[in-house]
Amino acid sequence: MFRPKIPTMPTPTGLTSPPAAIEPTEVIQHAPAPASAPAGQSPSRPVIQLSPGAVIALVGGGTAVVLVVGAVLVSMLLAVAITGASVAVCALVIRSLISADAKRR
Repeated sequence: MFRPKIPTMPTPTGLTSPPAAIEPTEVIQHAPAPASAPAGQSPSRPVIQLSPGAVIALVGGGTAVVLVVGAVLVSMLLAVAITGASVAVCALVIRSLISADAKRR
């Protein structure tokens, strides 16, 4: 019941054929295509136009992201500080208990 079952490797069925011979191929180079005439103007980049409302929305969204990330980081720092302070207080209490127990003996 608790013995592991080891899978058995099945034997291959059917005949296998040897790999086909690979024959080298010939590389043919063609003459390069004639260069096309240069265009008068290069394609210009698309210009992004923002309305005043879109700018205000972007600034507001960025401010909200910065505030949320800042609040998360400050809360994490506060959690680490509180944990460190509580560990320090526990260490002082344990140290005083051990020293008081040593003085009684």
